[in-house]
Amino acid sequence: MSENNGGYKFLGGWRGLRELLPNNSGAFSQVFASLKNYNFRLYFGGQCISLIGTWMQQIAMSWLVYRLTGSVFLLATVTFMAQIPILVATPWMSVFVDRFDRRNLLILTQSMSMVQALLMAVLTLTGLIEVWHIMALSLLIGLINALDNPTRQSFYPSLVPKDKLSNAIALNSAVINGSRLIGPAVGGVLIGMLGEGICFLLNGISYVAVIAALLMMRLTPGKVRTVKQNVWEDMREGFQYVAGNMPIRTLLLLMSAISFFGLPLMTFIPAYVKTILEGESELLGLLLSCIGVGSFSAALYLAARKSVLGLGKVVMLSGVLLGVGLSVMSFVTIPWVAAVLCLPVGFTIIATVASINTLLQTLSGEDKRGRVMGYMAMAFTGMAPVGSIILGAVEKFVGLQMIILLSGVCCFISSLIFEHYRPVVRKYARPVYIEKGIIKEIAMGIDSTEEQQF
Repeated sequence: MSENNGGYKFLGGWRGLRELLPNNSGAFSQVFASLKNYNFRLYFGGQCISLIGTWMQQIAMSWLVYRLTGSVFLLATVTFMAQIPILVATPWMSVFVDRFDRRNLLILTQSMSMVQALLMAVLTLTGLIEVWHIMALSLLIGLINALDNPTRQSFYPSLVPKDKLSNAIALNSAVINGSRLIGPAVGGVLIGMLGEGICFLLNGISYVAVIAALLMMRLTPGKVRTVKQNVWEDMREGFQYVAGNMPIRTLLLLMSAISFFGLPLMTFIPAYVKTILEGESELLGLLLSCIGVGSFSAALYLAARKSVLGLGKVVMLSGVLLGVGLSVMSFVTIPWVAAVLCLPVGFTIIATVASINTLLQTLSGEDKRGRVMGYMAMAFTGMAPVGSIILGAVEKFVGLQMIILLSGVCCFISSLIFEHYRPVVRKYARPVYIEKGIIKEIAMGIDSTEEQQF
């Protein structure tokens, strides 16, 4: 009997290890599985065009601010203005995601984003642009994104079957990171040839692709959402749901820690290149490209997985490896070694974030999904600028290398804490998986299969 138990434990551990791999014979075809769905194919195509325009606008805006002012502080301030509304306004905005048709909300946010980009283009091309214009329009796009982000995240279940949700989220991550490689490169060329205003203009035009895709979709009408209480009651209900749901609460706390300590690397990497590696803009481009390649690879890896089962383990290991990668990076002074390290760092950031996103989508109730995704947007996008400012202030006293080391250690510890609670999270998540048909309730052998459920 003990031999059988030992065998089951060994088999369970081996299966648990295999779950980190896509573990299916058609892994390559599985990467693009959700594109077989008409609605997601439209959305995916629109995103491919629009996100390239978005990254073009971001690099053009940064270049324009620095060209006008020569101030790094104002450059950081503009970025802060565009991101802080997501932390502050998202809980209120996300209430509307659960009240109204999500496709119509996305058409609204994409139209408003298009207007913002075209305003930037007109002001720049006419030579009237000033820094306060950029700050005001950055604040506007931040407020738009406070509604757009939770709406977009909550929209995926309307586009694909439940068993393709993980694949759809991973493919969207691949588009984001692929466009991050293409958009800045194209934008850099266009800035030199035609100026920043053309980048803003092309970004405004690119939103037409997403709006057209949304209008062409054939969606099953959703349930009519009856408004029974005011916005503040909905906000309170959403907070109580998130705070009282152990798996969702734990995942959001880990996301907050990774965003606070891990994502500021993107803010500090120019200083890292200049002061520690003693490099120039070419080296900065190389490191950012390596992070982008690693991120893109992680998105493809997640897209190749055929189930959400085992994603909790992926989250834990990715967070641990991110902590190790950042800690090692803090001691590196050789450029080519730093470039190599940026590959796994980029991989683990996206593997952690996209896996948490998928798990939150899966565990959320349909009537609460918008508000849960709002808190995810706060944890992911909203915490990063706060972390950048606080760590940047501390850096003046302890140095950049110590800040990167501190960030790595905190990511590592946060992931180990998550691993400590993962069995409890798995216990609470299991009934949801059974209810949604992700796993089947088994009368016998539960002990040998339970480890593979989260």
